[in-house]
Amino acid sequence: MLSEIVDAHRRAAAADRRDLAELVAAAEAAPPPRDFRAALAAPGLSVVAEIKRRSPSKGDLNPGLDPALTAKAYAAGGAAALSVLTDQDYFGGSPGDLRAARAAAGDLPVLRKDFTVDARDVADARLMGADAVLLIVAALSDEELAVFVALAARLGLSALVEAHDEAEVDRAVAGGAAIVGVNQRDLRTFAVDRTLAARLRHRIPAGVVAVAESGIRHAADVPPAYDAVLVGESVVTAGDPTAAIRDLRLKGEPT
Repeated sequence: MLSEIVDAHRRAAAADRRDLAELVAAAEAAPPPRDFRAALAAPGLSVVAEIKRRSPSKGDLNPGLDPALTAKAYAAGGAAALSVLTDQDYFGGSPGDLRAARAAAGDLPVLRKDFTVDARDVADARLMGADAVLLIVAALSDEELAVFVALAARLGLSALVEAHDEAEVDRAVAGGAAIVGVNQRDLRTFAVDRTLAARLRHRIPAGVVAVAESGIRHAADVPPAYDAVLVGESVVTAGDPTAAIRDLRLKGEPT
């Protein structure tokens, strides 16, 4: 599934005839982003709460989701940042969802959650109002990863560099990542290994913000020594997302 999604995005990127230099210049002139990394590095456990309507593995999660109302509920629960899916075909998201969520979330920074495969994708993230961009190590070459990390920094964006195993964590660090996310869901099989983040924590250097992703539904699921968790399905489908985030934030402090 990862290959299918990435291939679809690469085909779209290959057909994109927009001038990169013009996009970068426009992105540099856009309003300044909020500091996503600083929000995650704050004392205590930071919760990045995700806005998505569906996923390839679970199907519909919350197809009638209102991104603005959901963002407000997450903020009320103490979320440190938002993650918003902008992929339409596989996740039912859009840039409009990101804009609506960011406008409603007070001063919370927002991650554009999508499949970044081209430098234009990084510029687009800034232009649509994102404060951070997702870079999936498994979807990128080492050269692409380094180029996109550098471009994100040039545009004032944080880059959440996502890894799924030891080799990918090492590649993320070598590529200059200031934030490394360990996704416990294998994007090839969709299986979740709830022990993965804990096993890989020692490979993330001091000074690099560590984020645990997937398989975190309750405070007991939070792996030790992580700065932040990114939660999606559990809060999107929660009857009271504000309470769900508050529970994670208050009870899931790393040890």
